[in-house]
Amino acid sequence: MCALCGVLMEEHWAEDGGRRGRTLRVQLLNRVLDHFGLRLDDWGGRIYMLSDRTGRSVVVANLGSLWVEAERFAGRPLDPLDPELVAALAG
Repeated sequence: MCALCGVLMEEHWAEDGGRRGRTLRVQLLNRVLDHFGLRLDDWGGRIYMLSDRTGRSVVVANLGSLWVEAERFAGRPLDPLDPELVAALAG
């Protein structure tokens, strides 16, 4: 349990790779999330904070729960294969 946020911290297979891997994952995820008006921040290598452009934010325990929270914040399903997103990432 995270004392700061009260969230049960769970290990997730996508969390391997140490601090450098975590930083690279956050950078890549922010390229995708920006397309949907969202941002992910890493708090001390322990938790993630997902926020939107209006200032709302939520603690995300691991990458396994990130997409669920991102869709909840956006209020709609988010398609990682959206043609506009794919084009933006390719360019």
